Amino acid sequence: MKKLALVGTMIFAVFCLAASAFAGTIAPGAKTSCNNASSITLEAKGTSATDRSNANAVIWKSSNFSTIPISLGPEENNSHAGDRGVGMADKHSMGRNKVTLMKQDNFSRGDSIGDISGEVRIENTGTVPIEVTCQ
Repeated sequence: MKKLALVGTMIFAVFCLAASAFAGTIAPGAKTSCNNASSITLEAKGTSATDRSNANAVIWKSSNFSTIPISLGPEENNSHAGDRGVGMADKHSMGRNKVTLMKQDNFSRGDSIGDISGEVRIENTGTVPIEVTCQ
């Protein structure tokens, strides 16, 4: 009986870890969460004429009870292209379609605005789906 309980507990633990390793794609208005992740990756998956393909999310962190916004703009021009008579080099760049938040081991819980220890809730507040990967 003890062996059966141990095997059942191990299967349950493996299932929970596998389920939490990938949070999935969240549609606009949907939410997901990661718990004690070492990294969280957000990636824009799709386009929208109303949002210029920008993916917008709000992230709440239990470590310091703060909320931060994140915008990904893969179709966004972030600077000017070429020399416009000011003697500067080309500074043209497009926005990013992916961002990875990393665990910061050198901070005690709640000291950093980027601290992702504990529960992290992600809500898609834009019009473009976002793929969330928790590792």
